[in-house]
Amino acid sequence: MLIEDGKIAKIDKDLEAGTAQVKNVEGKVVAPGLIDIHCHLRDPGYPEREDFKSGTRAAARGGFTTLIAMPNTNPVCDNPVVVEYVLSKSRREGIVNVLPYGAITLGQKGEELAPFAELIEAGCVAFSDDGQPVSNAGLMRQALIIAGALNKVLAVHCEDRTITGEGVINDGEVARRLGIRGIPYTSEAVMVARDILLAEETGGRVHICHVGCARSVELIREGKKRGIKVTGEVISHYLNTTEEDVQTLEGRFKIKPPFGSKRDQEALKEGLVDGTIEVIATDHAPYTRAEKERNFKEAPFGLIGLETALGVVLTEMVHSGLLSLPEALAKMTCNPAKLLGLNKGTLDIGGDADIVVIDPDLEWQVDVNESASKSRNCPQHGRWLKGKAVMTIVGGRIVMEDGRLLV
Repeated sequence: MLIEDGKIAKIDKDLEAGTAQVKNVEGKVVAPGLIDIHCHLRDPGYPEREDFKSGTRAAARGGFTTLIAMPNTNPVCDNPVVVEYVLSKSRREGIVNVLPYGAITLGQKGEELAPFAELIEAGCVAFSDDGQPVSNAGLMRQALIIAGALNKVLAVHCEDRTITGEGVINDGEVARRLGIRGIPYTSEAVMVARDILLAEETGGRVHICHVGCARSVELIREGKKRGIKVTGEVISHYLNTTEEDVQTLEGRFKIKPPFGSKRDQEALKEGLVDGTIEVIATDHAPYTRAEKERNFKEAPFGLIGLETALGVVLTEMVHSGLLSLPEALAKMTCNPAKLLGLNKGTLDIGGDADIVVIDPDLEWQVDVNESASKSRNCPQHGRWLKGKAVMTIVGGRIVMEDGRLLV
């Protein structure tokens, strides 16, 4: 592969290097750079948790070359001024591509729609109120109609807060054993059903964020069979973590939707295998150590995952034989790119040289203390994974090699 001026110039068996820098990656896998369509970079507003410098460096170490940043910042990304801030500051401080979501509602308050057309013109690629459900069904219906007319996706956080109540973990055996209030699966599933029905009626495109339970997978599958424009994503942590891991009541296992049962996990994997779920994302959600070390009930929901996602996917889905390597990588490259209409996620001649080199057989132990992120709230800490990014190239520039950040 020859890279010139940040683009893929040629791919052939015999290429003359000339004066070009040569990297021999024999025995490795060369793939499009990973795309994460669900991450939180916390800027503006929460630099103590993460910023563009730390977040994009964590991404590069994990093989990600493009991040789609969620809008739940302070201020919320609901107007062109904040969009411009995200784009300009991420270019100055970041080392991978960052593109913003616009909020569905002003201030993510669920009361009034954000100006979708203005946000698109400013640079937003899709819309989400992630972290907050759009509880008003009429408003959600209106949002689907407007976004549909603009050919944009609504990435939705499905949660009925009246069902969630004060629950903090899955409403299952572990919650009953520990005497902790659980979150019923219906908290997620009833909103998934509602939004699929609204998408059916309006013809809009709805993407279900962080699918967590078996019933939601079934609903998405049923929606697809009916020809509804619904897609979904699985967060990598859900592939090797269940409610059983939460028994330690460590903040690094507190997430929403909560880690479910083994059956929920199996359903998520089945959804990835049969194509019901097209995308694997990280939901990288950094918090400070102090925030996550509070009493479990008081600690915030959210975990980091940019540096571990690829290893988890390769370990749980590829080395297990559930997916081939190309099938798994598609869910982290071309599928998310296609969903959001991005001209990325492939190795096409003339395309951006956003590339990851992977050693699929490299066994490594996760140590959050070595993370490039400012945060340490990762459920993978201490686990052994098989498969890792060993080189990340963004726009033709090598930004990570063998775990070392070069910029």
